[in-house]
Amino acid sequence: MALTAGTWQIIDGVIGAQPIANTSATQLHPLGKIVKARDVGTTAYGEGEFIYVKGVASAVAKNWVGIPSDNYTCVRAVADGNYPLGVLMAALTASYWGWAQISGKALASCLTSFTDNGFVFLTSTAGSIDDASVIGDWVTGALGASSAVLADLHAEFELARPFAAQRVSVSS
Repeated sequence: MALTAGTWQIIDGVIGAQPIANTSATQLHPLGKIVKARDVGTTAYGEGEFIYVKGVASAVAKNWVGIPSDNYTCVRAVADGNYPLGVLMAALTASYWGWAQISGKALASCLTSFTDNGFVFLTSTAGSIDDASVIGDWVTGALGASSAVLADLHAEFELARPFAAQRVSVSS
């Protein structure tokens, strides 16, 4: 099976919206704005939700990023993170604005082969995840969506507003 990124088109009536796969050196929407879009290219990805964010240094398309709701400036997702997560739709480096996918089927970075329906865990490699269990680094709201992995280490995932919370145990 060949994996191909979707071609996303905003469908919820936002006039003059920045296209999902584009970056901008000028902020064009309020940070944190969420839109719905449909894959009109491959159609294999259906519909998804995307959040408008500010980029971070060294971020590339398909990187997993943390999205703090106090300023919506991304951080590359890494082990021990505590934040809502998304997948960047373009190389969104610092001083640029664009979209991160937060729900629906997505093509995203992974370290190695990924198990279909496998759990998602943060890793020490910024922007990438794995299905190897790491205590405290489990990402809720995300699952592997296919066992196929591209040579450039991208796989399909099912996103439902993923969140990472570094938590090993609860003390009373």
